[in-house]
Amino acid sequence: MTEAGIAEILHPNGSVRFHYARYLSDAGDRWIRHGPFFAYHDDGTPASRGTYDHGHEQGLWQDFHPNGQLAAEGCYDKGEKVGEWRYWLADGTVQP
Repeated sequence: MTEAGIAEILHPNGSVRFHYARYLSDAGDRWIRHGPFFAYHDDGTPASRGTYDHGHEQGLWQDFHPNGQLAAEGCYDKGEKVGEWRYWLADGTVQP
């Protein structure tokens, strides 16, 4: 890994949309996400969280409705969904 840092991408209203760790590829032509990843709705509430491992989603990921209710939860292995994923409606009802 060469140059590393934290990226924060903003919504048009100035609130944080994405916050994640990254490093510059060896070729120096692109940033690669590596480490914790957080996404936020435009009001600042969490939208998604998980972890990247050298550019690929890895481990537990969760998505949230704007009201804070869990929307989806499951795991990734090297960027591919694995195992059982669960989904909920904004009122907390489990989706079939």
